[in-house]
Amino acid sequence: MVSPENTRGALYMSLAMASFTFNDALVKSVTSSLSVAQIITVRGVMTTVLVYFVARRLGALRRLAVVFQPLILLRTFFEIGATLTFISALGQIDFANVTSIMQSLPLAVTLGAAIFLKEPVGWRRWAAILVGFFGVLIILRPTADGFASASLLVVAAVFFTSSRDLVTRRIVADVPSLTITLFTAAANTIVGAFLIVPMGGWQPMTWENFLPLVIAALLVFSGYQAVIMAMRTGEISFVAPFRYTSLIWGLVLGILFFGERPDAFVYVGAAIIIVSGLYSFYREGKRRREAMARSQQPLPQGPTTSMKDGS
Repeated sequence: MVSPENTRGALYMSLAMASFTFNDALVKSVTSSLSVAQIITVRGVMTTVLVYFVARRLGALRRLAVVFQPLILLRTFFEIGATLTFISALGQIDFANVTSIMQSLPLAVTLGAAIFLKEPVGWRRWAAILVGFFGVLIILRPTADGFASASLLVVAAVFFTSSRDLVTRRIVADVPSLTITLFTAAANTIVGAFLIVPMGGWQPMTWENFLPLVIAALLVFSGYQAVIMAMRTGEISFVAPFRYTSLIWGLVLGILFFGERPDAFVYVGAAIIIVSGLYSFYREGKRRREAMARSQQPLPQGPTTSMKDGS
């Protein structure tokens, strides 16, 4: 029987993935009328204000010096890189393709954790990582001329996002998550503002392109909160695989709202990525359970001798 905590965690994770995917679709809908830098700036201002008031209400604000730690600055750099490459890719590639390739993110995080953080990864999970990246190649379909530059933007987004997640693991726990989120959102906004002129200049804002970004900012914030609640409610090994529900939303939104018709390569590649990711989650959960069981085993008792009075 699935515990109520795991059920709620799975629902929170599914809600988070729906929020993020709908946000991505709204952003894609305005990429034809606004530059990437303008999108980042406008959405970033709203997100920063929203996070600020929530952090202030919850007492999560800290002095500015707190966030100028090397790891937080490095995380912010990767977050900015992920935002720039991902939104750029949204404007050039089918929505379903971008969503499918991004499903390789858990595998990329596992690979990075094994290489840079020296976390134990057995040969089965190594095999799952290789198979999963083969699924990415099926979607990308490299030709004799190499990869399309737009496709490489998605791969770069996976790299930046996985690097951000790996750095996040090393940040000390006494820095509130909302403080890090607020600093990241503000930094994204500032960088976006500086890039507006080099990336095409400021375009007039209308309700047709402003309202989607308002809703997108709200969805991003709700998605982050839902992820936090998911991880704090259920077991990670049970909850994490529900990240892949974003692929369902990605395919549906791509077909219904953008008129896309994903071909067999996309479906086959996405299936390979998801199966590989699910198997990797399964092996990681099994490894954790075995490690926990070993830690709970009683220590062996050494030989004892009984002493009688006067002996």
